[in-house]
Amino acid sequence: MLTANPKRWRKTIKGVNRKPLTVYRQLYNAFGPQHWWPADSPFEVIVGAILTQQTSWKNAALAIESLKRTKLLSPRAILKTSDPKLQMTIRSSGYYKQKAKKLKIFCRFFLKEYKGSIKKMRSSPISHLRSQLLSIWGIGHETADSILLYALDKPIFVVDAYTIRIGERVGLFKSGGYEHVRHYFESHLPRSVPLFKEYHALLVELGKRYCRTKPLCNGCPLNDGCRLRKST
Repeated sequence: MLTANPKRWRKTIKGVNRKPLTVYRQLYNAFGPQHWWPADSPFEVIVGAILTQQTSWKNAALAIESLKRTKLLSPRAILKTSDPKLQMTIRSSGYYKQKAKKLKIFCRFFLKEYKGSIKKMRSSPISHLRSQLLSIWGIGHETADSILLYALDKPIFVVDAYTIRIGERVGLFKSGGYEHVRHYFESHLPRSVPLFKEYHALLVELGKRYCRTKPLCNGCPLNDGCRLRKST
């Protein structure tokens, strides 16, 4: 398996479009490894993927700590907890009533289909898993793919608003929806779980620091190849 360090895999790649790899190398050299996803277990990653919807990771992390503190960070504990108690426990994540419902729905699925076993879930083909996850209420493409990549170590590229914005601005692609952008990265990069994890995390870091809706271009490591920078 390829590592996320560009020095380790750069010379092994032949016949692959270099631009996405060049962007990755620039980001890695600028920010270093991001060590995503911070969690003690794959199930915690799954819970985090749901709780971080429409909020910052900081707020989601507070909710996860609250679940740990009250010993509710397990599928069975979540299902046994009353709705009001679960809602208050994850209140810091925002939209806590909806998210409590999403957590319970996922936990029912997880226990019914995989007996609460991450090992069994990982053994399922990626296409089947993705179809299952997307059929669960409250789990969209980004959440499903975050679960697949970060919790189950499946080689799928996670796309978010940062990914699309940055990709358009630096000329990786002109525009496109979620599936178009995901296919772009997966077809132009080595199929490596560590690389996909690190690349997504680095794009998020760039988006938070520089490539905002109103960009802060000074100091951005992708300045030289950015269309937006050239037009301003």
